Amino acid sequence: MSSTFNGDETAPFFGFLGAASALVFSCMGAAYGTAKSGVGVASMGVMRPELVMKSIVPVVMAGVLGIYGLIIAVIISTGINPKAKGYYLFDGYAHFSSGIACGLAGLGAGMAIGIVGDAGVRANAQQPKLFVGMILILIFAEALALYGLIVGIILSSRAGQSRAE
Repeated sequence: MSSTFNGDETAPFFGFLGAASALVFSCMGAAYGTAKSGVGVASMGVMRPELVMKSIVPVVMAGVLGIYGLIIAVIISTGINPKAKGYYLFDGYAHFSSGIACGLAGLGAGMAIGIVGDAGVRANAQQPKLFVGMILILIFAEALALYGLIVGIILSSRAGQSRAE
């Protein structure tokens, strides 16, 4: 039986699992953050409709989390081509850890953005001086996902370095 497969046959499973994890968990965080802060915007809009557009910031920030997962998923999936170059377990594990790092960071950031966004826009409707504080907290929550993206890029760049070819 002749096969053109080069590397470990189970390694791509972990690579593709990493790509899926990055996208799924990041999108879960984005969905939760959007839904939770969207409820706050809708509730606040009843009291102060003129502040609705200003209060969309948490929804937009939550939506960006899904893009982080998409970036890592594309990076990982383009690095999986076992017929062109050897793809070993080291590479699969590197891609898996890359996806998990980005995905779970995005999930955590989405939860933080959703909770802060919900409470923040409601509080902003009652006291407009809280807007800057809310934005700062949202930026720090978004930075958590950015850390996951950076670590994911670094980890996925380690794939392909398992053997000298």
